[in-house]
Amino acid sequence: METKALHDWQLSYTQAIEVQRKLADSVSRHNEVIDPHFIAGVDISVRRGQETATGSVVVISYPELEVVETKVARGKLDFPYIPGLLSFREIPLTLAAFEMLSVKPDLILVDGQGIAHPRRIGLASHLGLFLDIPTIGCAKSLLCGLHETPADNRGSYAKIVDKDETIGAALRTRTNVKPIFVSIGHKIDLHTAIQWVLKCGKGYRLPEPTRLAHQSAKSSSALEAISA
Repeated sequence: METKALHDWQLSYTQAIEVQRKLADSVSRHNEVIDPHFIAGVDISVRRGQETATGSVVVISYPELEVVETKVARGKLDFPYIPGLLSFREIPLTLAAFEMLSVKPDLILVDGQGIAHPRRIGLASHLGLFLDIPTIGCAKSLLCGLHETPADNRGSYAKIVDKDETIGAALRTRTNVKPIFVSIGHKIDLHTAIQWVLKCGKGYRLPEPTRLAHQSAKSSSALEAISA
């Protein structure tokens, strides 16, 4: 599938911040998700102590939640690890995996932040702009903002608020299991994002698309390490 070229990746810290500030206004918080049949999950595995990584995209069918296609891209990470700027480190490899897909997803769940980000453009939002596809941020940890503790039952959530703005939700995807942090990526609203994360669950803390992408990236990275 084709991807957009919004900017160069060879950027300084200051230039990357400026790119985020410019692109943040282009992120859509209005829902455009209508009856998706193919839902993708995205994750990256970084080899400890090295600047190489494996990016994986897994496309599953809905409502079956069965794998349709998996693509993996391996390569060097050219941007340093800087919290808040992970998209500049991880998106090039992720886009390489998407470009290998034969199936175009209708919705993408990303292991990372959407607008729950200091400049309101985390990995999920940035990727959504490049692909022009609705995306949801499904992070395992909180980057910014505060929230109350959601109730213990599955489906309960508490809004994440930063500077008097609701930027996401701490969502229980399993009863009595710690929440994940869901936020708008691109072309979706928060309520719809929460509903789709729950619809994509199969009894695990992580929704099935990102859970499978995590497994794929990690196993591919391990195989590369063994063969190196």
